Amino acid sequence: MEQYRRMVDRRKQWLLLAGAAVWLGLPWLVFGNNYVLSTLILIGLYALVSTGMTLLMGYAGQISLGQAAFYGIGAYASAYLTAHAGWSPWLALAAGAVLAALVALVVGIPVFRLREHYLALATLGFGVIMFTFFKEWKGITGGLNGFFGIPTIRIGGFSLQSDLHFYYLVSLFVLAGLWFAHNIVRSRVGRALRAIHGSEVAASSLGVNITKYKLQIFMLSAVYASIAGSLYAHYVTFINPDLFGIVPSIYFLIMVVIGGSAHVWGGLIGAAVYVCLGEWLKAVVPLLLPNAGGEFEIVFFGLLLVVMLIYMPNGLTGVVAKGMSKILEMSRHQKKQVAPTENHNARSIGGERG
Repeated sequence: MEQYRRMVDRRKQWLLLAGAAVWLGLPWLVFGNNYVLSTLILIGLYALVSTGMTLLMGYAGQISLGQAAFYGIGAYASAYLTAHAGWSPWLALAAGAVLAALVALVVGIPVFRLREHYLALATLGFGVIMFTFFKEWKGITGGLNGFFGIPTIRIGGFSLQSDLHFYYLVSLFVLAGLWFAHNIVRSRVGRALRAIHGSEVAASSLGVNITKYKLQIFMLSAVYASIAGSLYAHYVTFINPDLFGIVPSIYFLIMVVIGGSAHVWGGLIGAAVYVCLGEWLKAVVPLLLPNAGGEFEIVFFGLLLVVMLIYMPNGLTGVVAKGMSKILEMSRHQKKQVAPTENHNARSIGGERG
């Protein structure tokens, strides 16, 4: 059994390395195509937010409908501190992450006294409040007119203005975020989160501080979203409140459901599927339905969410993991069948010689 686990771990490591190599090599396959590069950057930014939500939903069992608010906190913090206060983008990114974590702590203390649907509604209310704040505090956010003049990120004296350079910067953050999430899942904290997800009563009886771990993972998911928001602000150099409303929060939830909340890679896969489907809809829907508006995308992803919850509740990563387990089990079974045959042939040869 131990040998089988080692074999599975080795294959997973090779698959992860192969996936990382493909991701880092994609720009060279589409060199010069800024549209594809910008799409890949968007996938990476959404993957960061979705990875934090995967930890919150898949391991702690908590549903949040306010992640776009933390996304906006990071974006506006970086925008204001760099454009008006003269801070370095890196310091502004760190400050935005700290601010998002503190807001998550303040919000999480009363919110996590609630359970099930009430928790989701409370985070939804938080998202509405922050969206209103982004619209109305015009001196900081610019209101509905948006926030202009956000500087690009610089490394030393080099400005990351091209899509290729920014793609690799976002990729580093995504890989670091996935690595960190993977280590958390395999740690004592991850075991406590799975216990809470399975049964809060059982986890509490075993001495797990439920509120503490919920708050910690909620703050971590807010940090993931804030970092993604800061990177987005410095990439597009213009933001407005519509990017951080309720609908984006729902889309982040859909990404996690599509990818699968039981695996840390679910956020990346869900973000990739969501963005690619969204771009496909933008190209196809006008040809089929010339008079269709932007609401068609909401309807499509709403139906997709329902279908995924009914037929693939564990998401795409759950289907892939199940398929890989079957393949490995078949391979293990075949080896067991071959081994007795070889031993029997060896005994037969030995008997004939005797």
